[in-house]
Amino acid sequence: MYLVFAAVIMAACSSEPHYVVNGKIDGADSVVFLLQKREAGQMVNIDSAIAQKGSFKMKGGAVKYPEMVMLVAKNTRMRTSFYLENSEITVTGTLDSLFKATITGSKTQDEYQVFVDSNKQLNDRYSQIYNDYQTANQDGDTARVSQLEKEAEKIQNEMTALQKDFVKNNPASFVAPSILRSLSYEMEGNEIESYINAMDTAVANTPIVKELKDRVAIMKTVAIGQKAPDFTMNDAEGNPVSLSSKFGPKLLLVDFWAAWCGPCRKENPNVVKVYKEFNKKGFDVFGVSLDQSKEDWLKAINDDKLTWTHVSDLQYWNNAAAKMYAVNSIPANFLLDETGTIIGKNLREEALYEKVKEVLGE
Repeated sequence: MYLVFAAVIMAACSSEPHYVVNGKIDGADSVVFLLQKREAGQMVNIDSAIAQKGSFKMKGGAVKYPEMVMLVAKNTRMRTSFYLENSEITVTGTLDSLFKATITGSKTQDEYQVFVDSNKQLNDRYSQIYNDYQTANQDGDTARVSQLEKEAEKIQNEMTALQKDFVKNNPASFVAPSILRSLSYEMEGNEIESYINAMDTAVANTPIVKELKDRVAIMKTVAIGQKAPDFTMNDAEGNPVSLSSKFGPKLLLVDFWAAWCGPCRKENPNVVKVYKEFNKKGFDVFGVSLDQSKEDWLKAINDDKLTWTHVSDLQYWNNAAAKMYAVNSIPANFLLDETGTIIGKNLREEALYEKVKEVLGE
């Protein structure tokens, strides 16, 4: 009776949700493999095994939800990634091209692979355009560069549409949150929220979606029509300057940028142009830098001839004002009226000029 009881208990334990990762990696005899995931911005080991003649097995407890992990051959640059979930997953490949390994046994990984395959043609075209762009840029062929930039933008828009369709059409897929997060950098809060609301409950409760919900809550406070949240930060001389102290001109552009940000530096001449033309009519700029190096920050201000007020806490992406304004890509800007109300966002190139001209007139 005791043996029967023990067998029942063991059978019950083995039926509990868990994951198994089987490895069949040619050329990996006596290689240590690590299973890792990203946690709080760092890669954390969650399992390991030593391959014997290329074979190994990892077995762990229940995974709360499918998530992307990385299989790494220790002390090498060989790795591959896949969705880990409560199933028996097999990774088949060769050590010297581990990134090409075939993954079977994970439903979520299968969904992700379908998504990747659907984007392959566009990705290949984009890669070719990028290579052609590099060549044209080196040759100084400005006409060709301009043409390729337009083609690249068109493909990027097509890729974005495909990604949005996947999130919309797969509300129960645990792949959707990661895709939505990548899309969210170019989306307004209401649009992000609409995709989240359409997700199945289990998917909507994943950490990625919870982070997006928090981001949406912040984005709503800095939406067009809202009063710009006030903050105080030191200028280049170390003097505290509040945003509200700059209210008063007819228009104030709160400009998030950094010396290390190529697109920001490319956009700066456009801001300078608008500033020179409309400053006397009531347009001002309040620059907020996401730099870490004060020396680089001040040099960029001087090199780009940015003759307005600048502040920074030199905390890179941890910049307090950037967090308050849900800024996670730069350049980013907010156009405020004389009361400090947000009337425009992320206005670049001609869009900034036209908006300022519309408000202030000739």
